Amino acid sequence: MAGQDQVHAVLPEIQPMLATAAALPGEGYDLDWGFEVNWDGARTVAYCAGDRTVRLVSGEGEDVTRTYPELAGLGEQHGQRQAVLDGEIVVLDDRGRPDLELLRRRMGVVNPRKVARLTMDAPVHLMLFDVMYLDGRSLLPTPYRERRMLLESLDLAGPRWSTPEWSEGDVQHAWATSLHHGYEGIVGKRLASDYQPGRRSPDWIKAKHIETHDVVIGGWVEGRGDLRGLPGSLLVGVDAPDGLRFVGTVEDGLTAAERGELGEYLGALTRADSPFAGFADIPGAQWVEPRLVAEVTVSGWTTGGRLRHPTWQRLRPDLTRR
Repeated sequence: MAGQDQVHAVLPEIQPMLATAAALPGEGYDLDWGFEVNWDGARTVAYCAGDRTVRLVSGEGEDVTRTYPELAGLGEQHGQRQAVLDGEIVVLDDRGRPDLELLRRRMGVVNPRKVARLTMDAPVHLMLFDVMYLDGRSLLPTPYRERRMLLESLDLAGPRWSTPEWSEGDVQHAWATSLHHGYEGIVGKRLASDYQPGRRSPDWIKAKHIETHDVVIGGWVEGRGDLRGLPGSLLVGVDAPDGLRFVGTVEDGLTAAERGELGEYLGALTRADSPFAGFADIPGAQWVEPRLVAEVTVSGWTTGGRLRHPTWQRLRPDLTRR
């Protein structure tokens, strides 16, 4: 193990570069950009030490190698070459789309027996999209287009890792393709841009496919800290043949004023039991009569029927239920 640590030590520790949420370049302005799928997973840097091992580090800097043992073969395939690779860990559904709900079952698990079971129930896949260091050479100042070509030349493809395709210059095609396949969105990267560790840069921009839905508020959970006494998250559902079906929690997008206003409304609608059909209890949940309707934006639905990345937009008093 000491020898292995020494090998790992020669590789530079590199924080992942981050994308900025912004409008994509329009047609005619996209020729200087490359486009990739926005994978909606767990950002991961893979350190291939040149001794047929790989060390995986999360975007937050935590070693997650033991959590994803099915990715060990990446080090075997890379052999004696040294590299620091950038990518995203996902769990794919039966249609080949990332499912964040399934991925969350894997995140943070280190117990060997539980990990072994989860590798069978929800195996992960590492999508590789950049290389920042290769065989003793830092590629941080190298333009993105050249880095991407170097990555493809490594021919890294295995049962649980791959180098997905990317495209140059045609933003409309990239957008339409990601929408057709049900992906979250796309990331645009300036072809001439260098790699900027730890920085959220305008040289990388991301855009999501957004849907708007009306949901019914059936409960809430008190917030923490400054939000104590106010709704920290809203428990929402949609109408289904068997009753109100729970579809997730909404936390993002609410202003302090909106939380205060909702707190007053929901306080007048308190009930003792859950209004959701066949739904298990949530710790700290305060149930309400399902009368208030809200508009939220989401990036789609999980295979489990939950909202993906719901964001509050507004209350819909015109749709209040009686």
